[in-house]
Amino acid sequence: MNKNEIKELVLTQRKYFRTGATLPVELRLKALLKLKACILKYENEIHSALKADLGKSGLESYMCETGMTLSELSYMIKHIFSFAREKTVLTPLAQFHSRSYKKPSPYGVVLIMSPWNYPFMLAMEPLVDAIAAGNTAVVKPSAYSPHTGEVIRKIIEECFEKEHVSVVMGGRAENTCLLSEHFDYIFFTGSQAVGKEVMRKAAEHLTPVTLELGGKSPCIVDKTANIKLAAKRIVFGKYLNCGQTCVAPDYVYCDRAVKDKLIAAIKQQIKKQYSSSPLSNKNYGKIINEKHFDRILGLIDSSKTVYGGKHSRSTLQIEPTVMDRVTFSDPVMQEEIFGPVLPVLIYDTLDEVIANINSMPHPLALYLFSSSSNAKKRVTSQCSFGGGCVNDTIIHLATSEMGFGGFGESGMGAYHGKTGFDTFSHYKSIVDKKTWLDLPMRYQPYRKIYDRLIHIFLK
Repeated sequence: MNKNEIKELVLTQRKYFRTGATLPVELRLKALLKLKACILKYENEIHSALKADLGKSGLESYMCETGMTLSELSYMIKHIFSFAREKTVLTPLAQFHSRSYKKPSPYGVVLIMSPWNYPFMLAMEPLVDAIAAGNTAVVKPSAYSPHTGEVIRKIIEECFEKEHVSVVMGGRAENTCLLSEHFDYIFFTGSQAVGKEVMRKAAEHLTPVTLELGGKSPCIVDKTANIKLAAKRIVFGKYLNCGQTCVAPDYVYCDRAVKDKLIAAIKQQIKKQYSSSPLSNKNYGKIINEKHFDRILGLIDSSKTVYGGKHSRSTLQIEPTVMDRVTFSDPVMQEEIFGPVLPVLIYDTLDEVIANINSMPHPLALYLFSSSSNAKKRVTSQCSFGGGCVNDTIIHLATSEMGFGGFGESGMGAYHGKTGFDTFSHYKSIVDKKTWLDLPMRYQPYRKIYDRLIHIFLK
């Protein structure tokens, strides 16, 4: 799509939105039901595309992509009438007799820009919330996951008229053209560098944004933790999708007393979950492209590697890798890893942990493995992060009952369930004043009113 075609598409959607066609909740529900049926229809095709782009197995594709999208659809279908209803609030006595209420209203034409690491789910889940809130939408899949992008285009074109929901394929040129247009809301998931550019371009039109970014999410393991279970859940969260998960544990921050025991348990779990030859495991995925493959290899220090490290350029695979004796000054700690490399750092006191984490950019997620109530309270209260888990990883985003989003450098805004509906809605505050009573005290001339009141109270 060229610049003029994109401009025409945005104008077409704005014209359609202004007809009020997206406002009836019954029609939004109908659109969500149609989308759900279409995803189920093409489920095998979606999984094949994810296999081609990222090497994901069918089970992982369902667990992390189609299953989560279908869950969000089911939740929104169930609750949409409740979410879209006007909410009456208390009215001050001075405004008697009135009704005060908040009315959820769609922003209008929204842009959804999705990444390549979870290319189906991170395009479709925000779309579900945007449609439920009554918006039109332009979806821009990542050029790095072309097979999944084509399936997304096929599904959307089958479900929607282009003036309601459209897909724009392409790469950087199309992104630039889209960001030059005036949207009413922009929802972006991706890197911090691109997120800054999105926000910069949105500011030209004073367009509100949600940015779902990333960062170096710490995984703290203290000496009271169940080490065997911690290792099992850390390995799951870290190496899922070959570490290409925005909320993956970026590094382990471990109490010195249990570090060796934890590393031994992590090694054991890697073998158990991925076999002794992960590169031959048909359920183990691959790095998205050669650029990221080389970037990740550049972060591995062979002198500190205690497990894994093997790789295959022909298949773009890197073994689950563990690095020991890592410090905050090592290259692997200077950027988000976004790959199957797990550095292990040590600490001596919880004060040290909290101070170090808070001295760095706010992470998207934080994980704590501990049996100490005091440690749980201190870390969750004093550390700044988007969201996370205690004694698990990843799963906090797998529910429509809680919003998911970043904080500070890891993003702004949130979505999922009611929070997602709210993200794509503007709440109008309205007072409906009755006409049969009109208190005179707010009108000029004020002096007569006040003199009368003073006379009454002083009499």
